[in-house]
Amino acid sequence: MTNQSPDQYYRSCRFLSGNALKIIAAIFMTIDHIGVMIFPDQMIWRILGRLALPIFAFMIAEGCKYTRNKKKYLGMVFGLGAVCQVVYYFFDGSMYFSILITFSLSILTIYALQYWKEKKTVPAGLVFAGTVAAVYGLNQVLTIDYGFWGCMLPVFAALPHGTNHDWDQLSSTLLGVGLIFLSFSVGLLQFFSLMALPFLYCYTGKRGKANLKYFFYIFYPLHLVVLEGIAMLIYYLK
Repeated sequence: MTNQSPDQYYRSCRFLSGNALKIIAAIFMTIDHIGVMIFPDQMIWRILGRLALPIFAFMIAEGCKYTRNKKKYLGMVFGLGAVCQVVYYFFDGSMYFSILITFSLSILTIYALQYWKEKKTVPAGLVFAGTVAAVYGLNQVLTIDYGFWGCMLPVFAALPHGTNHDWDQLSSTLLGVGLIFLSFSVGLLQFFSLMALPFLYCYTGKRGKANLKYFFYIFYPLHLVVLEGIAMLIYYLK
């Protein structure tokens, strides 16, 4: 028999640091893009790839909670997104805005949410509501990856932040609610993204020993370049 409370037992089951979650998300993202670029007829790649978005969205919310420089954090995500967007347009003529632009809008919305929680005033609440409305409006005129609910996904995870309690489990659960809205919006395949929740429930709330602060900023464009090269090689060898 154990004398542990349910909360103590739950804490003892946590074993994934923020670094581990980022690596897991990167693996699933790579699997997804392999399916898109190399094996488009094999759905299993896309199903497994659905696990990447929720984990990255959760870590975006965590980044907003812990960053010491809000402008720099937003600038890094948006800057890389803008560079990638120029590359996409140059090579494909595409005006489809990538996940980095999605997350940039998420970060702006979370900052507005944090402002409301800090000030606790009606004007601050209107700032948050106006930001959400602006993000919704942008999604009506631009083609942004995962649409409005994709932008809101990290916001769902950020809702419990700023309390005196450990709300990681609630953040994960609320993110799951956001995933349901997203799935109805973009397609039922996205329901497989709910399989990511067990990973999030195992989050320790700590970054981990290694400093992987810039891991995603390097890995994201690098893996796309490598996969694009492999896809082109396969095409020319056929």
